[in-house]
Formats: sequence, C-alpha cells, structure tokens
Amino acid sequence: MRLRGKRAIVTGAASGIGRASAALFASEGATVIAVDVASEVEATAAEVKTAGGVCLARKIDAADEAAVKSLVDECVREFGGLEVVFANAGIGGGLVPFLDLSASDWERVLRVNLIGPFIAIKQASSHMKAHGGGSIICTASVAGLRSGAGGTPYSASKAGVISLVQTAANQLAGTGVRVNAICPGLIETGMTRPIFDMARARGSEKKIGQLNPLRRAGQPIEIARMALFLASDEASYVNGQAIAVDGGLSSSHPVVPGRLA
Repeated sequence: MRLRGKRAIVTGAASGIGRASAALFASEGATVIAVDVASEVEATAAEVKTAGGVCLARKIDAADEAAVKSLVDECVREFGGLEVVFANAGIGGGLVPFLDLSASDWERVLRVNLIGPFIAIKQASSHMKAHGGGSIICTASVAGLRSGAGGTPYSASKAGVISLVQTAANQLAGTGVRVNAICPGLIETGMTRPIFDMARARGSEKKIGQLNPLRRAGQPIEIARMALFLASDEASYVNGQAIAVDGGLSSSHPVVPGRLA
C-alpha cells in the first residue's frame, strides 16, 4: 500500500496509461479522481470501485485552467488534500508531413500536451507547497528526446514537457513539491491502436517494437508502475527528471537490429 492515505488526480484516465495508473494507484491505497474529456472515464472509475478502490470520475478538459483549478479545489474539499497528480492527458496529432502542417495543428497539440501539464503543475503546486509538498508526474515521450518517434508537433510538445518538469522542479525549490516526467516508448494504448491494428492486419505484429533491445512493445501497466514509484515516498529524492520507459529504445543510435553499427 505505497500510496496509503494519499489523494491523487490522474488525467487522461479514460483508457490506456491513465486507466492503468488510476487502477494501480487505488490498489495501492490512494483515493483517486480519474479525469478525461471522454465519457469512458466513468468505466475507469467503475472498474476501480469493483476492485475495492476509491475513485471518482470527472469529465474535464485537462487544458482548461478554470476547470482544473475547480478540480483541485474539489479534491481538497472532499478528500482533505492532494498529494499526487499524474498529468497524463495527451493527443497524437497524426503524422502530417512537415510542410503541410498549419499553425492550428500546432496549437491543438501544444494546448493539450504542453499547456495542460503546465496548468496541472501550477494548480496542484499552489496547494501542495502549503501542505508539505507532493509529487507531480507528467507524461512526456521518447519522441521528446529525439526525432523518429512521432509527428513534429507531438515530438516538440513532449520535448517541451521534459523542459517544463526540469524548470518547474527548480522554480518550486524548497517547497517539497517534486516534478518528474515519464518518457514512454511504444505502448499499446488508444492513441497507438491504429499502429497495432495495421500490423495485425498484415501479419507483422511480431515486428512491433523490434528496434528496442527487449524486442517488444510495452503495456500501459508498465508505465503505470513507474508512475506509482514516482508518486510514492520511495522516490523522495527523485526530482526534475525525465525517465525513459521504452525497452531500451533511447539507449542506442539507429542500427540494424542484431548488428553493430
């Protein structure tokens, strides 16, 4: 019960990493508010409750600052505090060729993927710093580390998340608020499902993830476990970090699998 007595908010919790994290946090003792713009977030809360956990569902836009402030206020009012926020909500934005991208394409992706985590950090830390600190976790991506893992606006937004957690951790120095990011590799979620569906349709499913040393894709629970660590007191000295959970993909320059460069 590594989160016993803690109150947590998880965004992007209607499916994938967010749903897995909400369920895992609750199973480890946290009271959880699961947040998403999609109505499937209700199913996440129901699943957690069926397993014996405490979870509320809220249909909220994680990039709407007024809504997020109200959510933090609700958590504090109803449950007595807030110690953990997992700012996981994000969108892919598609794979539009660079020269065909518009400013509105960029604005849409940056609003959710980068401004959303900023709002989460701002609103959560405003409470946490006055009550002994807390842990804020943001979902970045290996696409934010280097090119080749996503579209241009998506990759830039995730690079921004990495810079954001580093900057925020230092801006919040001395408050007890820790801010970290997770950089997932290829994980089977709602956002990446088309990749997996296409591979299965053409019989090349076994090739998914072949470029990382583990030679497989990841599952949402494997990211949720890292989020649990960062949320817990076990990570009390981890701050301002972007941790890759990618099967080792980001450990290497591009090479032909099985051969030395």
